[in-house]
Amino acid sequence: MRIISPLILALILSSQLTACFPVVVGGAAAGGAMAADRRTSGNYIEDQNIELKASKAISQELGEKNHINVTSYNRNLLLTGEAVDQASKDIAEKAARNVESVRNVTNEIVIDTKSTLSERNNDTYITSKVKARMIKENRFPSNYVKVVTEATTVFLLGVVTHQEAEDAVDLARSTSGVGKVVKVFEYID
Repeated sequence: MRIISPLILALILSSQLTACFPVVVGGAAAGGAMAADRRTSGNYIEDQNIELKASKAISQELGEKNHINVTSYNRNLLLTGEAVDQASKDIAEKAARNVESVRNVTNEIVIDTKSTLSERNNDTYITSKVKARMIKENRFPSNYVKVVTEATTVFLLGVVTHQEAEDAVDLARSTSGVGKVVKVFEYID
């Protein structure tokens, strides 16, 4: 009985510790991403908050009839997706501009019907191909550039040098499936 009690206690404790493992690993991964990023850790976290707040504000204003994506990088907000009309596009931009800490809004929303799941999956695939090429080519740290794809248009965001921007655009443009490349960079040189 004395041998079984410590064994049972050890099993119970180990089962509780494994629940912490994803939290510790997830926290370490987020910390690693922040360390390899030119944004301050405060701006990195603020970008996540801006995305949540802007998405919520736009959703409250427009409901579900539009498909709007929100991406924040160094407090510069990119809006992509589809709006049913110009008024909806304008409302989305106004809601985004009203989010605290947003420095600039780039509104690339198009007036069109909502994209389909297969179109969105294709955009995700294009994004992964562009990021993979950035990693493979190793012309600059790949974490310096955020890649967003919407309707085969690749948007590149980041805090970069002009050379890093040129390299990122070159890699994106020469990736199969990319229709157009739009730079939304902030330059440091």
